[in-house]
Amino acid sequence: MQTDQIKKLLDAVRHRRISIDQAMTELQHLPFERLGFANVDHHRTMRCGFPEVIFCQGKRPEDVASIFDRLAAAGGNVLATRAEPDQFQAVHAAFQDAHYNEVARCITLRRTPAAPSTGFIALVTAGTSDIPVIEEARVTCEIMDQSTRAFHDVGVAGIHRLLAHAKELAEARVVVVAAGMEGALASVVGGLLEAPVIAVPTSIGYGASFHGLAPLLTMLNSCAPGVAVVNIDNGFAAGYLAAVINRLGETKAP
Repeated sequence: MQTDQIKKLLDAVRHRRISIDQAMTELQHLPFERLGFANVDHHRTMRCGFPEVIFCQGKRPEDVASIFDRLAAAGGNVLATRAEPDQFQAVHAAFQDAHYNEVARCITLRRTPAAPSTGFIALVTAGTSDIPVIEEARVTCEIMDQSTRAFHDVGVAGIHRLLAHAKELAEARVVVVAAGMEGALASVVGGLLEAPVIAVPTSIGYGASFHGLAPLLTMLNSCAPGVAVVNIDNGFAAGYLAAVINRLGETKAP
């Protein structure tokens, strides 16, 4: 349930275009809708500024499609993460304009006109193997109408590649850094920039990286101020947080 929908509904009652009973019927699924196997949160847009996001991992394709359908019916953009091709096919059968990003493993459906932010979020990867994680962040940011710029393969093994982008990175309002191996890139970026840095440890690396545990610990122990850390491979959480920060920056911009 979108804020604009409720305003229109209340206005219709005030001008007697619909009855109170009809309005109550419209509001029956506020704040959530029971599907039997899931409770779809239709109130989240009003509380948090963006609809509930579908985490597809472990869900049957038909269940993903059913949740997707109910979120789309409520209005607003729809985002589903960790989606597999068969889950997208189930969604696409009902929504031909839904888009699947194979790299990010995200399904999106845009229902509101795009209104990109003026401030941008810098998306930085240590290596090209980290791109799937940062793509999940990018898709999340952009479906939330936040502008992004990507800076790929600028890890500390060739730090001159990062420094070559220093001026443009300094213009970012928020920075998301995805890095595996030892995860040092987040500290380097945090030591160079004024903007808040959201660090995403990735599971990329050899044995002693412990599937992302080593970069996670490195990032948590960063000596650079202004660095926050999300879970291993969690590009969605990083993108969502970056989008919220950037959105607040838009409202306070002169």
